[in-house]
Amino acid sequence: MHDINALLREYDRARAYTDELWKDLTPDEVTWRPHENSSAIGWHLGHQAHVAHFMIRNLTAAEPSPDPELDALMDSANPEKFRGALPTVERLTTFRDTVAERVHARIGDIATGRVGAPTQLTIVANHLLLALINHEYQHDQWIGEVRADNLGHVLPPDPASGWLTRVDGYLVCNPCP
Repeated sequence: MHDINALLREYDRARAYTDELWKDLTPDEVTWRPHENSSAIGWHLGHQAHVAHFMIRNLTAAEPSPDPELDALMDSANPEKFRGALPTVERLTTFRDTVAERVHARIGDIATGRVGAPTQLTIVANHLLLALINHEYQHDQWIGEVRADNLGHVLPPDPASGWLTRVDGYLVCNPCP
């Protein structure tokens, strides 16, 4: 088992890296799509949070979506052409921040034993956090490619962590190298 608080810091590091990839872009750049069957950076930002919400909700605590109108839009099972228009950058930011707060609250409850079956949920939380971190970096790869290759912006340096490596070009958190 890993220290859940250390994994939460890695989750925050991954989210901070995502922010470095997009926060300096214009709203038009965030919503621009390289082609009709491609998702905009904004979709990836919402999707990262959407997956985090559903994993927390389905694996540790049933709770309502922080923005139910975004659920179908940010679901990768829906083809691009059926997803609809992206929300504003402000709404995406609020969605991402709210989900991250909920991740911290629920994982914090698990870390302090304020849940039923705390030992079992600690195991779940470890794997859940690793999946969330690696999912964040998975979509960061695409965001970074569009940022650099299509929009002409310089990429920020990789985050500094002894748990990060690159596999097949993707940043991956592996606390057990």
